[in-house]
Amino acid sequence: MDKQDSILLSGNGVNSLLLSQWRERLANIRVMLLIDDVEARGLSQRFEDYTLIDYDTFVKESLTHDKVITW
Repeated sequence: MDKQDSILLSGNGVNSLLLSQWRERLANIRVMLLIDDVEARGLSQRFEDYTLIDYDTFVKESLTHDKVITW
């Protein structure tokens, strides 16, 4: 990954940040979380230090990056 890259965690992917090894590994990477998925899991207070975005912002972010990987 380069410094301009970002990671978006959505769905159950937001749960990965509950594990310290994932938080440590992603510490120097721009990580965004879909706010609906964070709120649905009751994790809003635990993830206050991360960038929480809505779907409109997700679309805007996907347009600012050269490559978007989906699966």
